[in-house]
Parts: sequence; structure tokens; C-alpha cells
Amino acid sequence: MTQTADRVYTDPADIERLRGLIERLPDAGLVDIELIDGSRQSSVVTVRPSLQTFLDGDGNEGVNAVVRLDDPDLANGSRYLWVDEILDIRPIHSDERTFAQPPRRP
Repeated sequence: MTQTADRVYTDPADIERLRGLIERLPDAGLVDIELIDGSRQSSVVTVRPSLQTFLDGDGNEGVNAVVRLDDPDLANGSRYLWVDEILDIRPIHSDERTFAQPPRRP
């Protein structure tokens, strides 16, 4: 069954942009995501998403994708984000995480 999305894409350049973003979302990887509205989110990608077919509000068919992000700071632990809202993705490596840093000595 086809679901609805606010935005769907059919242009090859737009679809390639979505594919490129999806390739940068690692399974079970911690990432810092910059959204097109300028906000940032740091979360764990549960599973790399895939392009899916959706209908927009006018009934036009195209593709988009949704990524599920796990975040222990959220009440339900997860949030869903449309991939087309992502501007940039930066992986966060374990040595960049606060808990992985050695304690500072005075």
C-alpha cells in the first residue's frame, strides 16, 4: 500500500541526492545530522533507510525515504525523519563521544 508524503521526487537529480544521503546513514551508527532548517540532531540510525514510493497531497507518485533515529533523551526513544529534510550527515566516531574521553586531571 502506498503511503503519503508532503514531498515526493521524480527528477533523477533529486533521487540521486536522496540516494547519496541514504548511503551516508550507517546501520546502527551514531551521526550528527544537519537539517535544511539549520537545526541539528545527534542520534543513532537504527537501520539504513531505502527509497520508497509515496503519494503527495495532490496524488502525484514519487519517492522519498524515512529514517528511524534512536535517541535516549526522547520519551519513546525514537524519532522518524524524512531524508529529504537532511542537509548534511557527519558520523560521530567513538573517540569523539564524551563518555569515551579519558577523565581530565586538574
